[in-house]
Amino acid sequence: MVTWKEAWPKEVVEGMDYVDVGGKKIFTYKNMSQSLYAALQATTERKPEKLAIVNHNGERYTYREFLEMVDCLAGCLHETYHIGKGTHVGLMLFNGIEFCTAYLALNKVGAVVVSLPGKFQKPEVLSLAEKADITHVICEEKFCEWFVECKNILRIKSEDSKLGYGFQTLIKESAVQERLQMCGSFNDPAILMFTSGTTSRSKGVLLKNYNIMHSVEAYIRTLALTEDDISLVATPMYHITGMVCILAVFITLGGTLHILKKVDPDLILQSFIKNQITFYHASPTVFAILLSKRDDYPEVPAIKSFACGSGNMPKENIKKLYQWMPKAKFHTVFGMTETSGAGTIFPEGAAESKYIGASGVPMPNLEVKIIDGNAEEVDAGAIGEVCLRGSFILEEYYNIRTDSLSEDGWLKTGDLGYCNEAGYLFIVDRKKDMINRGGEKICTFDIENELYRIPGILEAAVVGIPNEKYMEVPGALVKVEKGAALSETQIQEELRQRIARYMIPEYILFVDEVPKTVNGKIDKRMIRKVFTDAK
Repeated sequence: MVTWKEAWPKEVVEGMDYVDVGGKKIFTYKNMSQSLYAALQATTERKPEKLAIVNHNGERYTYREFLEMVDCLAGCLHETYHIGKGTHVGLMLFNGIEFCTAYLALNKVGAVVVSLPGKFQKPEVLSLAEKADITHVICEEKFCEWFVECKNILRIKSEDSKLGYGFQTLIKESAVQERLQMCGSFNDPAILMFTSGTTSRSKGVLLKNYNIMHSVEAYIRTLALTEDDISLVATPMYHITGMVCILAVFITLGGTLHILKKVDPDLILQSFIKNQITFYHASPTVFAILLSKRDDYPEVPAIKSFACGSGNMPKENIKKLYQWMPKAKFHTVFGMTETSGAGTIFPEGAAESKYIGASGVPMPNLEVKIIDGNAEEVDAGAIGEVCLRGSFILEEYYNIRTDSLSEDGWLKTGDLGYCNEAGYLFIVDRKKDMINRGGEKICTFDIENELYRIPGILEAAVVGIPNEKYMEVPGALVKVEKGAALSETQIQEELRQRIARYMIPEYILFVDEVPKTVNGKIDKRMIRKVFTDAK
């Protein structure tokens, strides 16, 4: 078992102790805020006129202004719509000040925020809404009609957000004068978010305030972020990364957050330069997109650090980022919705480390163990399923029981990996994605990492393709950089110099875009279908 205790200096773990949470003793940061709303209050008391949020349309909000907006909306939601402690409220808003305000207002009144993905289709969204038992939904105008047939769901819409604040009409009509003095406790459920996958197979992850705030505090300390940091969010804010690892982190530390509506590499890099962005958290896919623009933006002076989770970040891309922005430390993260976005993190710059390719060491109060098929813990260096236990891990899934979460708090992640003697975790594949070629086990990440070393390849994904002789053989989906001239034969010949013959993809398809899930991860289920359809 690998623990956090030897990994971090005093300033990262200082102030940790056992805290009573609903009759249970949880080891956490004893002086952290009880909830995200309480964190906003504390930040506003310290720095009321500090710039908090810059919206995608350029509107700027200080912490004092943002808190007033949150309080006003919270009063309206409570008095007019009877939303209170334990109410399940769907949130289906685009990136913007409306999302931030609604999220914090719901946290204030003690409601459970049910994050509904704006990239889903109507049947998928309604299925999740039913599974989550929501009674209200706060949504964009375009989504409002989706819920008309749901007679038990009250709709609250954000209007004309393109022209101004989307809740302005709502607040005026409400005319609520009372300013509620509510704030949830550590033990109150705060977020209900569904794991990626089909709606029938996705699980509802129920996170409490203490899970979220422990994750937030761990991020701030392990990344050494301060109120002087400036960040940017462009990926959908309804993901755990947006809600906890970026928005909640910056509200708590008192930094400044710029919001973009979508991932646009030019807008992101222009914002890096214009707004002196110092920290950026994104997925491997987004970093790959940014790398395609590096020749257009040779100097990005202010950036100090990156965090990257949600998938396999190839070592070659980490090195390319370092060559482009040598002052920026790259911190690989391994986390999940079930872990409130936190987990293991690279403590120093990955590009300069001999452990490049690892997902880092456990964040404060996280234990990691690797188990075999008999649920027995394996030795250092042996590959098995990664299991996690700690203060930012969910206590339960919503309305379901699963053997992936044990009674003593161990979460089976479904990822395969190993821990080295230094305590670094290496993820080698998803358990369900490992290829069995005639008894030879192949980790898809190994092939993908080698593909990224070939000049001209921008993105790559490897899956197992059914085969009569071997059961499965590797197939690769490849996106090449503009102007690159690569053939299937060239790629296979290049790989023959680097990996075992049985690992070389038998099929290589070139695509304009590699399929992604709504969470921005490479969608290997869809990629398998691409190969099936191509036969």
